[in-house]
Amino acid sequence: MHRREFHRRRFHQWLASSAAIASVHGAATFSEPRALAVAPQTDAKSGARVSPPIGISTYSLWRFKNDEFKDVTKCIDYASETGFDGVEILLYQISQTEMLSNAACQAIKRRALLAGLPLYGMSTHQGFVSPDPEVRRMNIELTIGQIELCYKLGIPTMRVNTGRWGTSKNFDELMANRGIEPPLPGYTEEDGFPWVIDALERCLPSAEKCGVVLGLENHWGLGLTPEGVLRIVDAIDSPWLQVTLDTGNFLENPYEKLEKLAPRAALVQAKTYYGGGEWYELDLDYQRIAGMLRKHNYRGWISLEFEGKEDYRTAVPKSLKLLRDAFRFT
Repeated sequence: MHRREFHRRRFHQWLASSAAIASVHGAATFSEPRALAVAPQTDAKSGARVSPPIGISTYSLWRFKNDEFKDVTKCIDYASETGFDGVEILLYQISQTEMLSNAACQAIKRRALLAGLPLYGMSTHQGFVSPDPEVRRMNIELTIGQIELCYKLGIPTMRVNTGRWGTSKNFDELMANRGIEPPLPGYTEEDGFPWVIDALERCLPSAEKCGVVLGLENHWGLGLTPEGVLRIVDAIDSPWLQVTLDTGNFLENPYEKLEKLAPRAALVQAKTYYGGGEWYELDLDYQRIAGMLRKHNYRGWISLEFEGKEDYRTAVPKSLKLLRDAFRFT
């Protein structure tokens, strides 16, 4: 099969599956939340908040396998009852584009309001690392639709990725290779950077219009290294493109690499691995990470991404306490 046709078919398969998800959730009805939010940690005398706001990504609960939490409204309820300050939505749990109905969007917003929690972020997927201009164009349109969905939901920041070459057999193989993936035959990583830079530049007018800060994550693909992330962000040089800093995606020398990205962070995703990791685990020193972020005057959201094997009912509250204790302002 010609490479262009392969990419086109893969994109439409992805879009079709997303549409099926959207149709289910667009027709959903939501029950009332079971409890109001628990107050965040505060100073006993003044009542002032003593840590940055700490939220939870719905990915921490669903993780592509836990059907109980496929419905993001259940994640919102759980976050409220457990004492988080807000919720980050993994877009795969509701839709992949603007196909989510307006009624469903407003129901999610209402649920968050009654739970006392803001929706502060959304994690999306797109792929600009392709030599085919048509594939890149479709992914630009996809990303613009995601930005507009954030606007409908009142979400101010959105995680974006560069995308990958797609030469790994599957994600397990990618993880076995520590996130390193060879380019397509006949291409190099140098070919990929202009594609990603151009694509993100085309998304920024929509981001500015909707008031949604894009955060390029240190993820796989061309975002595997801090140098790769900064090469893209610095080349575009826009306040509407910053960094989503993921503490768990640098598998070697994480602190040195996180330090390079900390000044550009618009959101921090904090991974924990209670019970051991699915593909890998890192013994992260969150006191050290918190000190690093304070040095760069980061006061934004800390978003839990739990990736361990322990039951969420014990692991997530432990993760929240870990982050509360580490990120205290004093």
